[in-house]
Amino acid sequence: MATIRCDIVSAEAEIFHGEATLVVATGEQGELGIAPRHAPLITRLKPGKVVVTQPNGETLDFAISGGILEVQPQVVTVLADTAVRAQDIDEAAVRAAMEEAQRALAHKDPKMSAEEAQSQLAMSLAQLSALERLRKSLKH
Repeated sequence: MATIRCDIVSAEAEIFHGEATLVVATGEQGELGIAPRHAPLITRLKPGKVVVTQPNGETLDFAISGGILEVQPQVVTVLADTAVRAQDIDEAAVRAAMEEAQRALAHKDPKMSAEEAQSQLAMSLAQLSALERLRKSLKH
């Protein structure tokens, strides 16, 4: 089975490094599926998901706050502003951050700009979505 190396990195750390048979990410124009021998590509990513299918069929789910996806002949690289594995997400903290962002947007909180609040809200939604996908996959 053909594979492609996948690297997911954020400003804080390397999140994932390994082989994949498919990498799915949320690009600005929609979902992208990257398989081995994909044409070279560079695109911006929206806050959302990155799902890596490993050679054994297992999928790994990540939530990202946005970034860049680069595809080269032997490697796909996700350079994320922030990235977290679905199993490492603290649901209570995410819900609190989402509520804080919603309050800031509703009441024009001077402690947080509208841009910061929108970014925090988008990342919170991406993380909650990743948790939901993880829960669904564990039920099967």
